[in-house]
Parts: sequence; C-alpha cells; structure tokens
Amino acid sequence: MDLLNFDMRPSARPAPARPADMTGGWSIEVMPRTAAKIEDFRALLPAGTRVYIAHIAGTDIEDMVATARRLHEDGFPVMPHFPARGIADKAMLDEWIKRYRDEAGVTQALLLGGGYATPVGTFESSIQMIETGLFDHHGFTHLHVAGHPEGNRDIDHGGSTANVDSALLYKQDFASRTDAEMAIVTQFAFDTQSVTAWAERIADMGVTLPIHAGIAGPAKLQTLIQFALSCGVGPSIGVLHKRARDLTKLLMPYEPTEVVAGFADYKARHPHSLISQLHVFPLGGIKTAAEWMKNHAPAEAELIAT
Repeated sequence: MDLLNFDMRPSARPAPARPADMTGGWSIEVMPRTAAKIEDFRALLPAGTRVYIAHIAGTDIEDMVATARRLHEDGFPVMPHFPARGIADKAMLDEWIKRYRDEAGVTQALLLGGGYATPVGTFESSIQMIETGLFDHHGFTHLHVAGHPEGNRDIDHGGSTANVDSALLYKQDFASRTDAEMAIVTQFAFDTQSVTAWAERIADMGVTLPIHAGIAGPAKLQTLIQFALSCGVGPSIGVLHKRARDLTKLLMPYEPTEVVAGFADYKARHPHSLISQLHVFPLGGIKTAAEWMKNHAPAEAELIAT
C-alpha cells in the first residue's frame, strides 16, 4: 500500500506540481461589451484558449453571435452561455444553436440555469435544455455544465446540496449518452479547500466529469467583494473579508497567487483529481487577467519549486 511506503529518498518523492501545470490550457470568460474593448485578442490570449461568452440578462443575441463570430475568426474555441431561464422555448433554443453554428462556427456550449429571477418561458434548468436533444442534433462537440462547490441557494433553498447533487448525477449519466465531451465549470472561489473538498465528494458520488475550477483574475478588493455578493459566492468570501481587515492589503489589488498555488499543490498530491484546469473570471479586466495568467504564473512556479 502507498500509505506504508516509507522510502523518502529524494529520488522517491514525486515532483511537486507547478502552477504552470494548472495554468496550461486555462480558459477565460468575456461579455460582448467587454470583448468590444479588446482590439486584438490574438495579441492577448495564447493560441487555443477557450473563450466563454457570458449571456447576461438584457444582452441581445445579435451581440452574442457577433462576438462569437469575431473570436472564432481569430482562431479561438468559443463557448457561449445558454441560460435556460432566458430562453422562451424549444424553438428559440433551436434558433440560437443554429445561429451560433452557422454564423459563428460554434459547436460548444455552457449550459446554465441563468441568473433570471423568473423564467421568461418554459425552460427553468439546463437539464430541460439537454433533454431536447438539440445540441447533439446540431453536432455540438463540447457541452459544459455548472458546478457549485459552495452550494447554490437558488436551487437548494434550505442550504443543502440535494438538488444540485441530483442534477449533477443526471448530467453524469447524460455524458454516457451524448457524443459531446462534457466538463464541469465552477463559479469563482477564493478558498481552494472548499473546491477540492467538493471535488472529492462528487467523485465519491460517482461523478467522473473533469472540473474546470473558477478563479477570479486580479482586481480591486472592493470590486471582488461586490461581484462575490452578487454572484452568491459562499464561504470562501470570508477570505476577502479577512483581507479587507488587513490594512496592509486593503488598498492592494487582489491577485490569485495563493489560489493558483493551492490548486497546483493539491494536484501534485492528488494527480487523479477531477480538477483538470482553471477558468478565469476577469473581474478586473480581460487584459489584466490574461497578462497575469501568462506572466505571473511562471514566476510563481519558480517559487513553488524551491
């Protein structure tokens, strides 16, 4: 048994994971209005970076498709959000899928319930969109779904995880019936342990889908707290509150250094974890987040390696 292997010679120790291992293949999220401010994504993002396009309530599908087309033409894999509660019916969903595919070359989708207090039509959940069979029918190759390491009180009103767990098991079962590759993308968190503990728990439930762990890019502390409260980030928001009480850090921009290093260290000790890569929420700006991921992570890797 590995637990009884006391050979601690340097040659017997596994090499520690470096943050560069976790930042390889990272993805990033944009909105049409934020993407419009970027002159050239090719000068900013590594080739092959998957770009998610968030569909915020009130955003016109024309703007979503135009942004997807621009990014696709620049050579990036594009994954637009499909918010179930913002889609009126099966006909509208079919139209959106066909427009993304035909006008923007998109064959990837992130399926969400969506941040709508009241559904605009017949869909309330991503499962209902999945059950239409439209994504497979139109040849979508990648379908990602949301993960909730810190729970979701919009789904489990009592604070349990019963409903989100049940939904995740359904999606795991669907993964065996679809031709599309599936993965779980989480909300951003500021405490690595809350995400890794959740990853272990759902693995014990039988989930095998890879997890793309959400992190917040560099931003002002006040900005992060505002986003965290509006997005329903759970216990890990305490990390920000603790930072806010430290006067030496209050005015310093937040950087995800500790979070990235934490995931890298965890992956070194648990190489078979479902956590496979990072997904960046550029809350302090796309350029700031992209530059940090490209430039800061290698320096951090040297720190961890010593």
